[in-house]
Amino acid sequence: MSATQPTPAAHATSRAVGIPGVKHVIAVASGKGGVGKSTTSCNLALGFAALGLKTGILDADIYGPSQPKLFGLRGKPRQVGPRMLEPLERFGVKVMSIGFLVEEDLAMIWRGPMVISSITQMLREVAWGDLDILVIDLPPGTGDAQLTMAQQAPLAGAVIVSTPQDIALIDARRGIAMFEKVNIPILGLIENMSGFCCPACQKLTPIFGHGGARLEAERRGIPFLGDIPLDIGIRQTSDDGRPIVATKPDGVHARHYIDIASDVWTAITSGMASKPPPRIIIE
Repeated sequence: MSATQPTPAAHATSRAVGIPGVKHVIAVASGKGGVGKSTTSCNLALGFAALGLKTGILDADIYGPSQPKLFGLRGKPRQVGPRMLEPLERFGVKVMSIGFLVEEDLAMIWRGPMVISSITQMLREVAWGDLDILVIDLPPGTGDAQLTMAQQAPLAGAVIVSTPQDIALIDARRGIAMFEKVNIPILGLIENMSGFCCPACQKLTPIFGHGGARLEAERRGIPFLGDIPLDIGIRQTSDDGRPIVATKPDGVHARHYIDIASDVWTAITSGMASKPPPRIIIE
């Protein structure tokens, strides 16, 4: 057996040019859609802000931008200088999304090169100012957008979001494998929609199962960041553009997100991010 030399893609994080004023960049990803990744990204960013950190979020989901709705933001970014755009801001978080630049019900029928170009522009041609951390809400899957971000952004690591059931974890594994392949540390796995607590009787019902993501994290030796329940309060505040961390910061659900943000911040600032092992092949 012999250890292979890293492929060119494996140097993505070391080769990516930094973003002026931005200290740390993380990606929030999922292997499939419908697991609550954007809601998690939004509340995680607000969790960083609640810790006193200067925070921004980039909505890189070109085909299905959600952050304008989640943050309750409308309007177009103001142009500053010949090429730069000023991000919108709410709840102390700077926000940029393709959703600010196109009509809400417009279908984005774009091929890969256009998607890559737009993501690169939103990353590089936005006046983020001084940020402690920039959260990138990636689209689901492991395609052009994800690879572009791995190559173009100086990612400190990735957070993977999954629901507990096996069908979601299969796709989460693909997301983990993609980041490992390009040598981006896995900051941890979040189990979203981890049981439904009935508001009337307080009984917890594992609609999508429970504990699957924790077991997957243990098997892979990556951090398990916590579980977020399927709760009507999270859904209502998200739909209303009043995210739960911003509007109910002392509530139990907001505490989950803030605690996860604290753990992620500790990992990226203390060098504790989970580094993927070297790839081994049998010749």
